[in-house]
Amino acid sequence: MAIDPTQLAALSAILRLGSFDAAASNLNVTPSAISQRLKALEEQVGATLVNRSHPCTATPLGARLAKHAEDVALLEAAALGDIRRDGSLPARLTLAVPADSIATWLLPALAAVPGMLFDLRVDDQDTADDWLKRGSVSAAVTGHNRAVTGCDLHPLGALRYVATASPAFMKRHFPAGVTAETLARAPMLTFTPKDQLQARWITAKTGTSPSPPSHQMPSTHAFVDAVLAGMAWGMNPETLVRGHIDSGRLVALDAGLPMDVPLYWQTTRVMAPALAPLTAAILATAKTHLRPPCGK
Repeated sequence: MAIDPTQLAALSAILRLGSFDAAASNLNVTPSAISQRLKALEEQVGATLVNRSHPCTATPLGARLAKHAEDVALLEAAALGDIRRDGSLPARLTLAVPADSIATWLLPALAAVPGMLFDLRVDDQDTADDWLKRGSVSAAVTGHNRAVTGCDLHPLGALRYVATASPAFMKRHFPAGVTAETLARAPMLTFTPKDQLQARWITAKTGTSPSPPSHQMPSTHAFVDAVLAGMAWGMNPETLVRGHIDSGRLVALDAGLPMDVPLYWQTTRVMAPALAPLTAAILATAKTHLRPPCGK
């Protein structure tokens, strides 16, 4: 079944921008034209593709078709030898990435491929590859060293984390030292319910698995700020807190027990040739900013 590319473009724009009017403006056509193109596409596939809400959202089939349109645009751009084709919009890529990677090392790699537009889906490194399994993204930064079926995997290196707290927090909650008992009572931070980094550190430190009281703080920089404010202790990327530790504003709970989290770049195999420039930029940037992969 051949699908009109202008209809796919209309679908993608509606879902990306959230409304028919915004899609029309983006594609330089009237809202009526956008509506007609989507209606024709839905009649062709025999299913609703867009939930007419505020903002508009995709049905499962709509999401798959929008992802297909994105992949086609990337492959076409790569076949023409230039991601940024004359007279057309840059190709768009949807990625699943951890927030800490965005905050510490990833952005220079994305900036090194200026002819591409990025939609970032933020998720924990332990679950980012679920987006690949669902077919929702073409690439992801993950924490698993096993490639998703149909994907290529590239080791990137490790992002080092340090368990940190403010001096006042240390005095209040760990006056006699950081032990299994004090860690079980001291408030900690978690990024989302998926975040197991603090729990893994406690186990590495004490051999126990308590369930301490915790704040949920889904922001990398807010994580650092909350620790500085004395709200809790948390695992922070070393690059973000090294200056605070050196100045005495933060204290490592155990300077001899950092935690290195390995990261991997995965791309769907069918899209790998089109994503080769981005993959090269990701690998080069990771080599500069992350600790070497295990065994290297």
